Amino acid sequence: MMRILKLLTGAALVWSLYWLAAGWGLRSGISSWFAAQEARGWQAEFTGIGTQGFPFRHATRIESPALADPATGTAWRAGWISLDSPAVWPGRQTLRFPETAQRFSYFDQTAVLKAGGLAADLSLKPGTALELAALSLSSGPWQLQGSGAAAAAADSLLLSMEQNDAAPDSYRITAEAGGFTPGAELRRLAAASGLLPDRFDRLVLELEVTFDRAWDRRALEQRRPQPRALSLDELDIHWGTLRLRAAGDLTVDDTGLPAGTLTVKAENWRDLLKMAGQAGRLPRDALRGAERVLGMLAGLGGNPEDLETQINIRDGWMALGPLPLGPAPRLILR
Repeated sequence: MMRILKLLTGAALVWSLYWLAAGWGLRSGISSWFAAQEARGWQAEFTGIGTQGFPFRHATRIESPALADPATGTAWRAGWISLDSPAVWPGRQTLRFPETAQRFSYFDQTAVLKAGGLAADLSLKPGTALELAALSLSSGPWQLQGSGAAAAAADSLLLSMEQNDAAPDSYRITAEAGGFTPGAELRRLAAASGLLPDRFDRLVLELEVTFDRAWDRRALEQRRPQPRALSLDELDIHWGTLRLRAAGDLTVDDTGLPAGTLTVKAENWRDLLKMAGQAGRLPRDALRGAERVLGMLAGLGGNPEDLETQINIRDGWMALGPLPLGPAPRLILR
């Protein structure tokens, strides 16, 4: 019995020393990373760091972290962030964020995020590159505010990003927001039309994105991987009497310009046109012309209230069937 007690005591002592050494290594690695970014010209700072979770986990909390990259104009600041991982393997991290405001900036534009229970589970591949194998982000009620007005809000958020084993630079991305509430401008249009509730009934996105490289630590230290191909399996927006669904494939060139075709299905599409007219996006003459052409296309499908057509993107321009929509957005991750 004494021998067993000695063995257990020795094992506990070894494990305690390992836990302390690993916790010190985590804190030192984080501090060194912040110092390295500051040496590169970033604003990279925090006010304190500590580790808890003995004996089976390392929960490292960073107080008042702030990061700003002058090269891209992007910045982030929060009250704290916590990194939680099993003591035996730091490559499975759970990041937890405060319910107090987090600030995201892009040059002179700032957005404020408040979210309850916001957490991200990261699965990283072994190695110094810290290549992302999977990410799962979840949140309770959240609100994103910009320029003094609410830009969006929802009761919940589920987001996942999973690497394709056969193609490491390709990721399967899914997102769903429960009880999604759009920004103030769309809500005003909904109220003016008298047709739509404040919240979406459904907002779901499923797609596969091929980037120019896999996501790893360079995404923070150097530049974000850029999309080169998108396969949209489902975009489903259901808002009261309106429902918009889309699917299709796009390629993206080195300048961020997409090209390809998206199949779009719209229920009660005339209400969408009415909202566009009330928003001043379409002049009255253009609105009448668009309704005439789209009505003809909807009639070909057998149900004049539902429209199935294509968004064609070519040479930097978009068209909905025969109707020009204007220049295509550049898909660039800053």
